[in-house]
Amino acid sequence: MHGSLGSPQHIAIIMDGNGRWAKQRGLPRIEGHRQGSKSVEKIVTACRARGVKYLTLFSFSTENWNRPKEEVNGLMSLFKLYLNSQTKKLIKNGIRLRAIGDLEKFPKDVLELLRKTEEKTKDFKQMTLVLALGYGGREEITSAVKQIAQDVKESKLNPEDINNDLIKSKMWSSDIPDPELLIRTSGEMRISNFLLWQLAYSEIVITKELWPDFDANVLETCIETFEKRERRFGLTSEQIDRKISDKSDSETVYV
Repeated sequence: MHGSLGSPQHIAIIMDGNGRWAKQRGLPRIEGHRQGSKSVEKIVTACRARGVKYLTLFSFSTENWNRPKEEVNGLMSLFKLYLNSQTKKLIKNGIRLRAIGDLEKFPKDVLELLRKTEEKTKDFKQMTLVLALGYGGREEITSAVKQIAQDVKESKLNPEDINNDLIKSKMWSSDIPDPELLIRTSGEMRISNFLLWQLAYSEIVITKELWPDFDANVLETCIETFEKRERRFGLTSEQIDRKISDKSDSETVYV
């Protein structure tokens, strides 16, 4: 049995390979990022059509600030272009935009545009598109720990009351369920400081395609791979079967 209960409701993607895609073609790195933004549009559309409820894209890491200034500036321009060109489409398709990360480091014009788009789409339910911007998993956990330490210091919280749910509530992604599936493009075998807390039990699928070459067909193959797997959460296969049987008439996370 080990029953597959359908498609993942939350997919996270490490969009890797823009620079290599451009290098292979003798183009500037920014051209790879520009082509990659087209893949973003395609995959958002494909995920919504497939009924995926959350799509989280690793768009800009804390480490990316260390890249050449010209590339960083080009990426900022691409973010603005994407938001300006896609906001109407997000609204038309009922897609909520959320951004997570250390956003205050972003240029004022980028941040203002991002906040406006979040506000315009905040009530939509068809799908949530999460952009991880200025994001690092360690930084997110550190931020949560600092908030909890401050609450203890101010006697708002007892140390014995600290648990997983409390830590989750302090995360940048506190209102977002953990991904069932993580996809990384370009064949790299690491998670690069992405969603370290949230990926504890996520299935990981690595695909050789560079991000600008990633399309709906490759996405479908990744989802099919996920659906063939058994997620046991530390239990045995037999225990999973019993839980699925016991909860056959109600929603369950065991897939």
